[in-house]
Amino acid sequence: MEAGWWKFVMEHQTIIASVAVTAVTLYVLRLWVAGGKCYSKARLDKKTVIITGANTGIGKETAIDLAGRGAKVILACRDRCRGERALSDVIRKSGSKQVVLKMLDLASLESVRKFAQDINKNEPRLDILINNAGVMMCPLGRTAEGFEMQLGTNHLGHFLLTNLLLDKMKKSAPARIVNVSSYAHTFTNKINFDDINSEKSYSRTQAYAQSKLANILFTRELSKRLKGTDVTANSLHPGTVMTELARYFPGYSIAWPVLIFFAKFSIEGAQTSIQCAVEETLESVSGKYFSDCAVCKESKAAQDDEAAKRLWDVSVKMVAYGAGGISTK
Repeated sequence: MEAGWWKFVMEHQTIIASVAVTAVTLYVLRLWVAGGKCYSKARLDKKTVIITGANTGIGKETAIDLAGRGAKVILACRDRCRGERALSDVIRKSGSKQVVLKMLDLASLESVRKFAQDINKNEPRLDILINNAGVMMCPLGRTAEGFEMQLGTNHLGHFLLTNLLLDKMKKSAPARIVNVSSYAHTFTNKINFDDINSEKSYSRTQAYAQSKLANILFTRELSKRLKGTDVTANSLHPGTVMTELARYFPGYSIAWPVLIFFAKFSIEGAQTSIQCAVEETLESVSGKYFSDCAVCKESKAAQDDEAAKRLWDVSVKMVAYGAGGISTK
């Protein structure tokens, strides 16, 4: 038996070696794309957390972790059926019953306002807000108010939500706001204020990059406005996990088997989000951009204070008047 096995190995050593190298390469690649690791053991007892887009991917894994630390976690989801499945899963995996589901559609400012009104009326405190939900490289679409879908969902919905919840967070301070951006913010060198709503032309890649750049610029300006309040705001590039976010990406269906490999390790991709939410040494850190659980230098465009201020002013007009009533001049 042993001789037969050894003969097989010798006859197929090239194939076996190739399989071994491939396995090791995939494992190393998985660790690399997943990002760093949060080692904090901080508890979140008596704290309340909101996570948008918590029904899948990074949001869901973040919810499981923070619920396991004792926090009351509010899953802010657009789809009730998926949200209810995620709710059961988060409760089961975290061992916590302090997890609730609330409906929030970031592509509808009316939905955002109703959600914020509910939180402000019924929640005594809000300690951590994780703006995680988003859409990626989708075909041209419009939100309920007529905004380009990626800008409207990824930036404007979270912009309004955050501002409506700020008073609650200031009263709960110290508190943290965590905005999930992406390395994709480097794919553009500016906010296109002349066509911010993609009415003249549309590129799904550039629109996504613009929305992710907007996340960082929003965080930059927000952190300045929160100075002295004991509420911090940071943005981040998360690790890679299996999520429906990439469903519009070319070749998504073909790449599915590979993506499934990474899906089994989703918790690793959520580590930077978790780090920004719980790490004790970050309690007073604000206005920074994180990657691999550490402060990282964002692109030059993301460091533009003038653009950050202008984006804030434009965003105020957009959420107040809708797509038809804005002026970027």
